[in-house]
This record gives sequence, structure tokens and C-alpha cells, in this order.
Amino acid sequence: MRRIMTLLAFGILLTGCKNEQAEKNGKTTAETTKTTEASVEKTTKQDAKLSDLEIVPVSHATGVFKWGDKVFYTDPVGGAEVFEGKPEPDFILITDIHGDHMDAATLKTLKLDSTKIIVPKAVQEKLPKDLQSNLVVLANGETKSHLNFKITAIPMYNLPQSKDAMHVKGRGNGYVIEKNGQRLYISGDTEDIPEMRNLKNIDVALISMNLPYTMPVDRAAEGVLAFQPKKVIPYHYRGKDGFSDIEKFKTLVNEGNKNIEVQLLDWYPSNKE
Repeated sequence: MRRIMTLLAFGILLTGCKNEQAEKNGKTTAETTKTTEASVEKTTKQDAKLSDLEIVPVSHATGVFKWGDKVFYTDPVGGAEVFEGKPEPDFILITDIHGDHMDAATLKTLKLDSTKIIVPKAVQEKLPKDLQSNLVVLANGETKSHLNFKITAIPMYNLPQSKDAMHVKGRGNGYVIEKNGQRLYISGDTEDIPEMRNLKNIDVALISMNLPYTMPVDRAAEGVLAFQPKKVIPYHYRGKDGFSDIEKFKTLVNEGNKNIEVQLLDWYPSNKE
């Protein structure tokens, strides 16, 4: 009789252990499912940040960028008429002193008030006194925060370096603009310099390619393949002898890395530039 009671007690204990283990397994499965769902949701939200950036080409190096609830212009030239119907800028980036990047007359037609214009020193020295209060000077390698954006000036210059080059090192700025961990690179007038090749974690890159002012499409593609942005957009591709072959650029990039998205936008809508 005592043996039977002992066996019954052991059986009850064993059943309880199994039920407890089953309950634990159920909780673990539910928690794992919940964690997986949260990870998917987080990934989706992170990916969605890229859709917050809208690039509206105006012409050549001039563009309107809508990023979330903010708008900024790059190298505004061409007069007030080219910005008709465009949202007013929260800030402006200017890369260099040449007329296809810096135009005081166009800047004066914009409703700037206290709107900041981020420029290299060489641009600041050439703009008139009535615009000086708007200017924020950024040297190569410097970073400033503005309106929840982190803006870093990247060198832009010709290779090989020389004193009589059209773009000498230290005079102009490319820019990396960062917001919420997402990074946009605007090359300015450059070749595939080490500072571009060494960039990291670029989500969208605008790359110039026009001879004899910057670089040919094959060098541009080589530079892009070195730093591997998620997406690249050729811009500033009108050269001395016409337009660069941006379709060839796309082919070269995707032959080297099929995971890089190459987006072709029309930076010369009138083809009269």
C-alpha cells in the first residue's frame, strides 16, 4: 500500500513539472513571436526613413531637397523663376565660387530673412555685405548642427592636385548631411578623391561627372564602388562637349555591385542649359 501511494505522489509531481515546463515553453514562444514582430516593425520604420527624402532637380547642381518637414537648396542659381512653385528653404548649401554654384543675384531673390547659407570660406569672401549675416562658414572636415541636421564639409578637388587646377583642395565643399542616422552625400565638383572613397554608411549619394571640370563616368563609377552607397544619383553631368553618358555610369556601377541602386533623374529638363 505504501508503495502504491509513493508511486501516485511521484506521478502527480511529474505531471506538475510537465505542466510548468509547458507553461514556460508557451511563454517563451509568445515572447519570441512578440520580439520578432517588434524587430520587423523596427526594420520597417528604419527603412521608411529613406522615403522621407525627396530630391527635386532644378538644373545641373541646383536642387530642392525635402527631408521630413525641412527643405534645403543646393547651389541656387538661375534666378527667381526657377524656384517658382517650390517650397522656401530652411537652409541653403553652396559648394563653390563658380557661377554654376554661387549666384548672389539669385540668392537675393529668395525670401531668406534669417535663413542660413552654409558655405566654404572662399564663397563667403565673394558674397556681398547684405548676405553676410546669413552665412555659416564651414571648412573641409568641419561639422555643424543645424535644425536637427548634422552637416559635414567634405573636400572636393581635381586630380592630380595642382595650383592651377579648376578646383583646388580646400576651396570648395562637398557635404554629408545626416538626420536620424541617415546620410546624404553631395559631392560638389570633385574627382574620385580619397576623401570620397573613404566615406562610410552613405544612404544616398549625388555624384558629379563632367569633363574637363570633374571626372569621366568610369572614374565616377570606380569611386562609387569604393564607398558603396545604398543609392547613387548622377548630377552635374553637363560637360564642355555635352552630357556625360549616365546610362553607362549606371551599367558600370551595377556590373561592380548589383546591390547599389542607381537612380537617373533629369537635371536638364529643358536641354537648353
